[in-house]
Amino acid sequence: MNKIIIDGKNAILGRLASYTAKQLLLGKEIVIVNCNDIVISGKPVSTINTYRDKREKGGANFKGPYFPKSPEKIIKRTIRGMLSHRQKRGRDSLKRVICYNEVPLEYENVKKTVSGKEKKIKTIKLGELSRDI
Repeated sequence: MNKIIIDGKNAILGRLASYTAKQLLLGKEIVIVNCNDIVISGKPVSTINTYRDKREKGGANFKGPYFPKSPEKIIKRTIRGMLSHRQKRGRDSLKRVICYNEVPLEYENVKKTVSGKEKKIKTIKLGELSRDI
């Protein structure tokens, strides 16, 4: 099985990203669905402020760094940070990950790897975070 489909509902962002990066380096293709429901642990207000600061650090006109606002691009950017994306191996690995905010029709009836469960700590979902930044 060379393709892994991960359901991101209630999964913690960092843990999901590190697992995905490791599997990508092993040569597997990863599809992450329900990116809206991936959570970041910690106080929601401080998380929003942290991501807002990252977005505001962009330089003049066409200079970076660019930090995405949509949930599927935030998860892909987090995975990119865990890969050596400036080298060929990391670039090739990053091309093998696909993220979706919802479940597409082609993956509706396919068995998915469940990566999260309900948390008893303070969290914020990526869908809410992207609305607030």
